[in-house]
Amino acid sequence: MDWKSEWKPLLWLAGGFLVLYYLPIGEPRFNEAVLEAFYLAKWYAREHVLLCLVPAFFIAGAVSVFVSQTAVMKYLGAGANKVLAYSVASVSGTILAVCSCTILPLFAGIYRMGAGLGPATAFLYSGPAINILAIILTARILGPEMGFARAIGAIVFSIVIGGLMALIFRRDEQRKQALQMAMPEEEQKRTLLQNGLYFASMIGILVFANWGRPEETTGLWALIYQAKWLLTSLFATGFAIMLIRWFELSMAKVVSVYVAVGLAALLFPQTPVLAFSIAVVGLSIITSSDDGENGRWFSASWDFAKQILPLLLIGVFLAGLLLGRVGEEGLIPSEWVAAAVGGNSLSANFVASFAGAFMYFATLTEVPILQGLIGSGMGKGPALALLLAGPALSLPNMLVIRSVIGTKKTVVFILLVVVMATLSGILYGSLV
Repeated sequence: MDWKSEWKPLLWLAGGFLVLYYLPIGEPRFNEAVLEAFYLAKWYAREHVLLCLVPAFFIAGAVSVFVSQTAVMKYLGAGANKVLAYSVASVSGTILAVCSCTILPLFAGIYRMGAGLGPATAFLYSGPAINILAIILTARILGPEMGFARAIGAIVFSIVIGGLMALIFRRDEQRKQALQMAMPEEEQKRTLLQNGLYFASMIGILVFANWGRPEETTGLWALIYQAKWLLTSLFATGFAIMLIRWFELSMAKVVSVYVAVGLAALLFPQTPVLAFSIAVVGLSIITSSDDGENGRWFSASWDFAKQILPLLLIGVFLAGLLLGRVGEEGLIPSEWVAAAVGGNSLSANFVASFAGAFMYFATLTEVPILQGLIGSGMGKGPALALLLAGPALSLPNMLVIRSVIGTKKTVVFILLVVVMATLSGILYGSLV
């Protein structure tokens, strides 16, 4: 037997045996941590998969099919104008109220279509870090100076991290640029305006279907929340019309799905997810049965789902096991984190950045979590460090990024986020 080729399976078997042998079943903390892992995975499946990830998968699939590679390379490619590319990527999060996991299909879509590593990672960071709702909520609850620091820090972060990623892996980018220059220009079936309206309708559905409840019951944000499903339906109506007019889907099929969704919304107004589910299933059936570009759209969306969703669910489960849900305990006691982030020392800022990078934050939940930590003695510097590292990264997010850009680039990206968040926390803490 050739043991040189068998040592890896042997190590896996030995490791699995030792884990099972010493599994602390019966210990209260371990049992509670396992329950927390399942609770968090269940919550994620109910609150994020259908309303957040499924629209994101369809958008990512549409990018890979309906947006020409030439257009992506022109604005975000390795050889694109750097000012334009990083400007677009760094402010993209202001219109996407998404978490670190929902941004992943969109990131994978533009990267595979030819976006340069720098602009793509700038988009990956900025998407969840600087959505306008999070900035406003941060300023309102944690103070205007914290909201301002978060907004400026996130934009600067995305540009610097993207630029450093492009610089560190410049040889890969040069090879990618050379290949892109040799590619023929693709013919466009639809105008830029038509494609823009099409993607705007899907982004509108994604944003308003996930619009969170504000603390106040009056004002603009509360008004939008009250009308969120009406606004979602308006974008969905425009989307359906475009599918018929510009994408040549069967009017009878689209209208039948639209009517079914409307009936579900009227008959079960307290369960809008039911109508949303019917829309998703109907769109999947219509597009998957098409032999042309709409069929390729469904196939591309399904490929993203197969690659990303299992890794996300595994990552969410592990995050729940280690850290628990908000206000609950995992294997790592929350008081360890709280005790380590007081003051404005290097270690406090690093712990905040490192812990934030591995924790999972749903959109906007990082603010009330920080409010509680600050009340327990967390310094303002570490608070900003966590705000800059946490929403953009998470354990589930890391697993998927690795599958898209590889282990080496993922490790560098994580290190850049943690190091820059740490330094920003120290600077902010010394100023305020």
